[in-house]
Amino acid sequence: MRHKLLLIAGILPLLFAAGCHQEGPAERAGSSIDNAAQKASDALNPPQGPAQSLGRKVDRATGNY
Repeated sequence: MRHKLLLIAGILPLLFAAGCHQEGPAERAGSSIDNAAQKASDALNPPQGPAQSLGRKVDRATGNY
């Protein structure tokens, strides 16, 4: 009985994660709005040097705004 519970506990998170990778139209629209806001922010407050510029590029690539 205990082995079955451990097996289910190990497989269940994988099943939940498998259904979460597709973006819907609302998520894509939200991403577009976020990108536009980030570009506007960069226009008003440009990076102060090469390190900050690189940091912002890394943040955008990884999705950490």
